Amino acid sequence: MDRRVGGEVELLQSETAVCANCPACLPLEAAGEGEAVGCLGRINYPIDAAFEKFLADRVQLALDTIDKVDQPRLLHILVDPESPFDGEATKELRRVTTAEGLRFFELRLPIRLTREASHLTTDHVFDLLAGFRSEDAGQTTYTREFPFAATADYYDFLDLMLRNDVSELERERLHARSRNYAQFLRLLAAIERAEALDTRVLVD
Repeated sequence: MDRRVGGEVELLQSETAVCANCPACLPLEAAGEGEAVGCLGRINYPIDAAFEKFLADRVQLALDTIDKVDQPRLLHILVDPESPFDGEATKELRRVTTAEGLRFFELRLPIRLTREASHLTTDHVFDLLAGFRSEDAGQTTYTREFPFAATADYYDFLDLMLRNDVSELERERLHARSRNYAQFLRLLAAIERAEALDTRVLVD
């Protein structure tokens, strides 16, 4: 390690010493490799097929088995024909392959849902999970956000999709097969913390 890199590591350790006592610090056990700042997380691309299939199954299960009045509000918005989450942004990302051969999604085609959600694919679901365009990106440098007004709705949706009635065995299998599962659990923790702090989650 050269002296410059060593100095940067020391500065990072010094600056993040406050993280442990910061109310915005996320659980350390949910931090991914290289995540030293307590209020940051990352979702790595490509989104792996195992996680996309899990998410599709969970959305379909919720629509098929939960009474409409008990479904999270975001699920109602997702299936509404006038939903703002039209899947187009994700569809565009799915087509991209960089010069280095990198992709945003492991699956080349989205998974189509059925019955009440027959007009939807996982492209619509990932549009929903991308949040909203941030109005002050010039100041924050973050282009998207989960605004405070929506944190409760996103918490309810993600909690149902990622944790509710997911057995310990299934969680272990998901952690073994999908790095994205743990990363979206960290996003859920961030949204929960933001709701408690009356603030938003910034995304890039």
